[in-house]
Amino acid sequence: MDFIRNFPFISIVFTLFSGAVCSVLPGRAARWVNTAVITVSGVLSALVLRYVLVTGECFVYMMGHFPAPWGNEIRAGVLEAAMALFFCIIMLLSMWGGRKKLMEEVEESRHNLYYILVNLLLCSLLALVYTNDLFTAYVFVEINTIAACGLIMVRQIGRTLAAAARYMIMSLVGSGLLLIGLCMLYDLTGHLLMSNIQESVRGILADGTYAIPLVITIALMVVGLAIKSALFPFHAWLPDAYGYSTISSAAILSSLASKGYIFLLIKIIYRVIGFEVFNNTHIINVLFVFGLLAMIFGSLSAIKEGGIRRMIAFSSVAQVGYIYMGIGLGTEAGMIAAVYHIFAHAAGKALLFIAVIGLTDVSGFSRRFIDQTGAGYRNKIAGIGFTVGSLSMVGVPIFAGFISKILFAQAAIRNTGKLLPTMIVLAVSTILNAIYFMKTVIRIYTPNPDSGFTGIALKKEKLYALAIVLFVALNIALGMSSQPVVNAIETGLKMFG
Repeated sequence: MDFIRNFPFISIVFTLFSGAVCSVLPGRAARWVNTAVITVSGVLSALVLRYVLVTGECFVYMMGHFPAPWGNEIRAGVLEAAMALFFCIIMLLSMWGGRKKLMEEVEESRHNLYYILVNLLLCSLLALVYTNDLFTAYVFVEINTIAACGLIMVRQIGRTLAAAARYMIMSLVGSGLLLIGLCMLYDLTGHLLMSNIQESVRGILADGTYAIPLVITIALMVVGLAIKSALFPFHAWLPDAYGYSTISSAAILSSLASKGYIFLLIKIIYRVIGFEVFNNTHIINVLFVFGLLAMIFGSLSAIKEGGIRRMIAFSSVAQVGYIYMGIGLGTEAGMIAAVYHIFAHAAGKALLFIAVIGLTDVSGFSRRFIDQTGAGYRNKIAGIGFTVGSLSMVGVPIFAGFISKILFAQAAIRNTGKLLPTMIVLAVSTILNAIYFMKTVIRIYTPNPDSGFTGIALKKEKLYALAIVLFVALNIALGMSSQPVVNAIETGLKMFG
């Protein structure tokens, strides 16, 4: 049973090694390796999750069996294992749903390159989830950035090249701030392992020395990760990156890449700085304000968009705002809501991107709203998927997004100082979400017999249909059986401390 403690390390090394293997394989073989890698990593994560749930405690894996402060550590608890499993599920379904378009939009000579990048992205996400070392986290932040940039530009059209350049510039700014903050933190504490840093931070606060440099250090790291996760107003790179990349890339980047940075930030808050210490720095209030602004301005930008994919991309700005608003509430309930929304948004947004490609394909490959009229009839499975994803984002009962908004409202009640702005913005944002998502749902189900567009033969799209069905089931499962997930998040956050 204790052999399971090796699985987090095995999954990281396995995904990293698979990238090198895919580099010498043809595209078809690399695709099978990619599917196997994601599946095996998911199974290993599921076994780790079961292990920590049975034992009721997290565990630390010392690489090379060298203890701190000389050795590097991996730390796995309920939340880490659950997040790793969920990332694998979303990535596998996103790859299935976008496989056909990948073969059409990416040159065959670059197919193995694409799967290399996906494997490296999964490796970086697993490392960010499991690592207990800040410098290791930074290394995999950079791997995540490079892999994500490659996934954007692999399509090789003008807009994707420009989007990749913009993404890289903004990401390097975020990475630079994170690295400066990490170096300052190492200078202040003399440690890189998260648990050791927290002990030194407590000592600094107890002595009253270097309090201002510590706050500056925390601010640099938080701002760096906020930029990389596209928190408003650092989101300018996002619409083109998600709107013009191949559909699997859009689904993976919108639902997973930014969430890895947010999860790292949550780990830093709990395991490096300390939740109470972070709450007293007032940085949390800045995150709260920008989270609220993102919820409004992201939705307003989505309403003004004339293309369906860029509308969904701008919606991600608003949804990231929800997460930061939950963190900014500064309560355990707010953090639980924020983590739950990571799950809910990943499931819903990946579904939307996968579904929308089915709608545009039967609309003359046009992304304009006017051409989507009646698309839900021409591709029924895509219409159902888009409708479910939209209802979840709006917050309709039985879907995952509804539970998120209930949790955010309950968390706001427990913080009277932030109750009023939270409830007002939550209500306004929900109305705005309904405006742009529901008008699109209405349009795709408005009959248009004179359009001249034709449907597709679903028997040739079995894998695409399966991905949509499983995404729909996942959104409903998160909405109908949310309590076990909430309980797991609560347990995992307690293990963080």
